[in-house]
Amino acid sequence: MKNTNLLLLHGALGSEVQLQSLQKLLATDFNVHTLNFEGHGGRTSDHEFEMERFADNVIEKLQSLGISKTHIFGYSMGGYVALTLAKKRPEMVDAIITLGTKFNWSLESAQQEVKMLNPEKIEEKIPAFAKRLHELHQPNDWKEVMHKTAAMMLALANGKKLTNADLQQIPHKVLVGIGALDNMVTVAESENAATQLPNATLKVIDEVKHPIEKVDINVLTTVIRDFIA
Repeated sequence: MKNTNLLLLHGALGSEVQLQSLQKLLATDFNVHTLNFEGHGGRTSDHEFEMERFADNVIEKLQSLGISKTHIFGYSMGGYVALTLAKKRPEMVDAIITLGTKFNWSLESAQQEVKMLNPEKIEEKIPAFAKRLHELHQPNDWKEVMHKTAAMMLALANGKKLTNADLQQIPHKVLVGIGALDNMVTVAESENAATQLPNATLKVIDEVKHPIEKVDINVLTTVIRDFIA
């Protein structure tokens, strides 16, 4: 499988740095790449955050590497970008594995998410998290990353989301992964997405929480490897 391409996509507020350990483990089997979405990980951006723009970032990355088609693992928002790309440029995508990807973007659920994206409160109540975000995104301002992410979430709720009809048009083999202990994404919304996607399987992974840092990467490596194989 060493000639098989695999692209790893990070989540909201994240960067490719968070996927380095996973990349190392998978590199024995695949030709593995990562990228920072614009505005993340120190990469500049003059635009608002949008899934479509992030999908374009992936297209540009693949073109720069001379890769015409790849498997994709997308963590959280990265999974949403992978599916957006599959709809937009189906010929560039092989199989997709998502983990902890949120599909329920009703106005109510988006407002719940946005409530948690308050930089001032985070600085005050979770200073270690604020410090981590500073490290991930410098020299960019992590607070701006958070504000733009919140605006994107509200835009998803206001008509920019992938609908059931959109998901039904994505023919690719997809593994919709969800941690059994994920408190940000429900098994029900993951199951609904897997039902709408014509060629998808739902996988509930025991003992897994939402934050990528808390996922056992040996377990995740096995899930990805087995699904692609």
